[in-house]
Amino acid sequence: LFAHELFCADLCPHPSADTSDMSFEELLELQSQVGTKTYKRLVAGNSSKKEGSRPRVQNACVADKHRPLEMSAKVRVPFLRQVVPISKKVARDPRFDDLSGEYNPEVFDKTYEFLNDIRAKEKELVKKQLKKHHSGQEHEKLQQLLQRMEQQEMAQQERRRQQELRLALKQEQRARAQQGHRPYFLKKSEQRQLVLAEKFKELKRSKRLESFLSRKRRRNAGKDRRHLPLSKE
Repeated sequence: LFAHELFCADLCPHPSADTSDMSFEELLELQSQVGTKTYKRLVAGNSSKKEGSRPRVQNACVADKHRPLEMSAKVRVPFLRQVVPISKKVARDPRFDDLSGEYNPEVFDKTYEFLNDIRAKEKELVKKQLKKHHSGQEHEKLQQLLQRMEQQEMAQQERRRQQELRLALKQEQRARAQQGHRPYFLKKSEQRQLVLAEKFKELKRSKRLESFLSRKRRRNAGKDRRHLPLSKE
C-alpha cells in the first residue's frame, strides 16, 4: 500500500498544478494511471480552488421597481393578464348613495320646476304633429306618446296634491302642539282615506266623478269575473 501511494505521488501532478492546462490525452492517461476515484478528487480540488480564488464580482443589475415583469417559463402565462395597473371605476347610484343626501319631494319639485314648462312645450309639439298625421304607424306612435305624457302629468298632479295634504296636516299638528294639545299622528290607512276624500272632492268639482266611478265599476267587475268559476256546457 505504501509503495502504491509513492507510485501515485510520482505520477500525479502537484496539488497546486492546474489540470485545465493539460490536454485531453494527458487527462485520459492520468485517469488510467491514478484511477477514476483519485482523478475525480484532483479535478474537484482544482475547481474549488479556482472558485475560492476568483474575486467576487458585485451584481451590476440593481433591482428596479420600473423594470419589466419577468414571467417564469415553468408557469403558463394566462391569456388575459393585467400589464398596466388600471384603477377600477366604481359605479355610483345617486338613489342609494349617502353622498347625494336624503330625498325631499318638496325640494326636488322646487329645484326642477323648470321641467314643467319644457314638458308643456313638448306636449304642444306632439299635438301639432298628431294633427298632421291622421293615420298610419306614425299616428299610433304619437297617440301613445301623448297618452303617456298625460298620464305622467296626472300622476305628478296627484303627487303634488298628496304633498299639499301632508303639509296641511303637519301645520295642523304644529298648531295643536303650540296650543298645548297632545299631537296625534295619523296612520297610513287614515292618510289614504284622506287622500281618497280629497280626490273625490276634486273629481266632483271638475265634473269627472261619474266617468271615474263608471271606470271603477268596470274594473271591479272584470276582477270579479276572473274569480267566478267557468260554466261547463
